[in-house]
Parts: sequence; structure tokens; C-alpha cells
Amino acid sequence: MIERATPIETSPAPPDFEDLLRTVAEMDTPDGFKAELIRGKIVVSPFSRLRYSRRMRLLREQLQAHVPEGHFADTSPFLFRFPDAKRGYGPDLYVADEAAFEEDGLHADGAALSLVGEFTSVSTKDADWNEKLDVYGRLVPIYLVVDMQDAEITCFHDPSPHGYRARTTVSFGEPLPVPAPFGFTVDTTGF
Repeated sequence: MIERATPIETSPAPPDFEDLLRTVAEMDTPDGFKAELIRGKIVVSPFSRLRYSRRMRLLREQLQAHVPEGHFADTSPFLFRFPDAKRGYGPDLYVADEAAFEEDGLHADGAALSLVGEFTSVSTKDADWNEKLDVYGRLVPIYLVVDMQDAEITCFHDPSPHGYRARTTVSFGEPLPVPAPFGFTVDTTGF
């Protein structure tokens, strides 16, 4: 028998964070879907359900009157990058520094966020309460989790290198205090 060299194909190294961000930007997601980087994987999920729209609008309108100077509240689909955590999220609702949108890139810096609001669904609830809580809790001043399954809203605040140090949870219909830099109370009676 004659020996011969046989090449062995090996899988390339996993893509780095910037490669994944580029892939997300180049994806042609179907209408009504968004792509995010969660746990180092590209995850495609539907936009919020129609019944979420009113609650999202009510919250955005209340926030808009209290946003820090130079910031704005929006629900437009946009990806924010968190390079230290190697994550990229497209929040359901966010308040961000307008200056972050003057850059040439395709994704805004997560450090530009002053508030994030995520509206849970059966498919996103785990990521909203765990993965995103951990990442946002190191950087974003306010994180609101609107738990649509449990009819509650939670305000996390006071971020630290170990995550948020404070939280307040109320049932829909009860007032929710939101601390500085917003300093107002969310009226959840319409939720």
C-alpha cells in the first residue's frame, strides 16, 4: 500500500465580534424581524407583537418629556454594540445620546444609552432577564424590563462592574419611580 498525504479540513476559528457585527449588518432579515448578538450567536427574532405597541408608545411618550439634554427616546430598530461583552442588542425602546448617531459606523456605541426598555415575550424573556440584564447592568444607567407575561415592570438602576445595585418592581397599574438622570414616575395605568 502506498502512503499519501491527505489534507484534513479543520473548521476556522470562531468569528470575532466585529465579524459578527458585520454579518448582522449585511443580513437581509425578513420584514418584521431583527437580528441581535446574544451569547455570542446571531439571533433573529420578530419585532414586538401588535399588542405591545400601545405600551411601548405610552412609555416612550412619558420618557420623552424627561430625557437628559442631548438625548432622545425611540423605538426604531437599531443595534447597539457592547464590545467588552462581545454583544450587540437592538432594544425595543431606548434613550440615547444624539451624538452617537453622528458616527459613520453601522452600530451605535452602547455607552451612548441612558435607558433601555425591553418588552418580554416567551422567546426573549430569558435573555431580557439574564443575558441583557448582566450586560446593561455594567453600563446603562436605567434598564426597564416590561414583563408582558407577568404584567409587571421593573426598573434596574445604579450600574456597577458587577451589575445593577438597585431595582424596583411594580404591577401594571401602579406608579414606577425612575431615578436620575430621568427623575420622574412612570404612570402604568394604561399598561
